[in-house]
Amino acid sequence: MAFSRFVLGTVQFGMDYGIANTQGKPSMERVKAILRCALNGGITALDTAAAYGDSEIVLGRALSELGVKDKFDVVTKIPSLEKSESPEGTIRASLEKSLKNLGMEHIPMALLHCEEDLQYLPLLEEQVKRGLIGAAGISIDSYAYADKVVDVPCVQVPCNLLDRRFNELIGKRTGRQTFIRSVYLQGLLMMPEEKIPENLRELIPYRRKLEALGMPLAELCVRYLFSMPGNVSVLTGVDTPEQLQMNIELADKGALPADIFNAALEAVPLLPERLIRPSLWNASR
Repeated sequence: MAFSRFVLGTVQFGMDYGIANTQGKPSMERVKAILRCALNGGITALDTAAAYGDSEIVLGRALSELGVKDKFDVVTKIPSLEKSESPEGTIRASLEKSLKNLGMEHIPMALLHCEEDLQYLPLLEEQVKRGLIGAAGISIDSYAYADKVVDVPCVQVPCNLLDRRFNELIGKRTGRQTFIRSVYLQGLLMMPEEKIPENLRELIPYRRKLEALGMPLAELCVRYLFSMPGNVSVLTGVDTPEQLQMNIELADKGALPADIFNAALEAVPLLPERLIRPSLWNASR
């Protein structure tokens, strides 16, 4: 299955999300405006998850009210199976609940949300055979799993100007569907320097190097990821239609010139996960 090169993340539809988010969850009217903007901009893929508050419910209602369910390919995720006594049953129950929330009979793709559940990927793939989903894969977050998912056909990974952990994985397998998230590192790449939390201020010199390349940082963030090799879809969430329209316009500019792309790569080394992995930020305070 081919997904649009740009994917709209919908975690913001169901919960307050992102270090730079000051507006909270959008209203239903704003959600529908964002979806209309996405469709008009050629975005036909949406990313959600059972763990994103009521994102699936909000998304299902908005798509229904707009009458555009058949216009989008939805990717959802199975919550952690760590405490499940029956992983196969939990997977099926989760998918059935997601289908109900979304008001759909079939979901184009489902991913295991927790990398620790990789052993259960064959169970999720069984749901492809049963017709509940079109494809199966996994979302990973830590570098420790980079070598463990090389042969997985569908993966979601974080990647941005400051996070180079999965660059090699992204381009390693021809034909893999790779979703790249964390375009702006949860907004940190666009925050005013004075608002960057104390435990992350080590990142400021690297951000200054990127700013010195002479391209607006937002444009550099987006076009850098569209310069990645392979079958890549770039995923980002927004709080307003205006933010999404800006991202669409930046994406339409395409890949970076080779010299700027290489300069961006050279400006930032492989950084420690405590700085670039948001799930560790609170732990490092």
